[in-house]
Amino acid sequence: MDIETVSPLWDGELCSVRFDRETGAWFVIAVHSTRLGPASGGTRAMVYPSVGDAVADATRLATAMTTKMAVAGLPMGGGKSVIALPAPRAELGDERWRRILRIHAANLDELGGTYTTGPDIGTSSADMDVLRETTRFAFGGSAATGGPGSGAPATALGVFTAVRAAVAEAGLGDGGVAGLRLLVQGLGAVGARVAELAAEAGAELLVADLDPQRCAAAAARGARVVPAAEVTRTRCDVLLPCATGGLIDARVARTLPCAVVAGSANNQLADSDRSGHDAPDHEGAALVLARRGIIYAPDFVANAGGAVHIVGREVLGWTEDQVTRRTLEIGATLRKVFADARAYGITTEQADHALAARRLADAA
Repeated sequence: MDIETVSPLWDGELCSVRFDRETGAWFVIAVHSTRLGPASGGTRAMVYPSVGDAVADATRLATAMTTKMAVAGLPMGGGKSVIALPAPRAELGDERWRRILRIHAANLDELGGTYTTGPDIGTSSADMDVLRETTRFAFGGSAATGGPGSGAPATALGVFTAVRAAVAEAGLGDGGVAGLRLLVQGLGAVGARVAELAAEAGAELLVADLDPQRCAAAAARGARVVPAAEVTRTRCDVLLPCATGGLIDARVARTLPCAVVAGSANNQLADSDRSGHDAPDHEGAALVLARRGIIYAPDFVANAGGAVHIVGREVLGWTEDQVTRRTLEIGATLRKVFADARAYGITTEQADHALAARRLADAA
């Protein structure tokens, strides 16, 4: 994919791209909207097939952040930054990685507060501490440096709250998961905690991850390990995508053997655009799921706990208890989304975008 293909299709406010010859890294910052306030969104650092793919990921994620902030009622706009690494993080070495972070900090300063970042896939609270050495525009630093620490626990709590709401909507019970089969794909910081919450609540737990050590740890706690390639073909009540996005396209949606999809991954639906409309050339995944009666909890609602945690603590001055209460409101938001989808005969993704659009219009 090339930049010329991506950029004309995006309706965001700005996208900056920079290359550092010394490290071989590309830096992308995408700001989709500042209508509700300065843009915010995490920094994703990983290897991409091309810089065009990195730009596509950044713009797509920035758009989703606008929706996430609006639906969560937070006074921030949507943005995202992507660092396209020349090699996996573990192969870069500490000195090279610190240079990458210093350049990223300089890029943030260039925007003068239009965009503030936080941790995401490939970055951590410790990396935010490094950014904060030279820029003010980084959220989510470690507790040791006075920051709020990782947003992963709040994200996991929000996802589990979303699961409960979606289970009730699917008619599988009153929102409890005891006795239900839950399949967690991805056992990173968020997925592992969601799996723990599910097991504590009495669910039959299935897990999948590319890292055999993570799988072994989950198996030792009683989970059944499913091969990563079999995730979308394994029968379960609830599928929780908690790894990278793009898991479900229309083809997969037609045979997905579950009643609920609710996870933390961004862009879980691979072939539906972020305005909530199905891809124009074919029936999109969201519509296929809806027609089959599979309840989809839109990712930008289900995974908003991390944003609530960081914005609540760093911008609004909330206590941990306030963050927890606001995160639990994800359940009420989803019930509103589900009710709108039923009332208007639309997908839950479309209902969620409509809710965000109303809040953006009110702000304007």
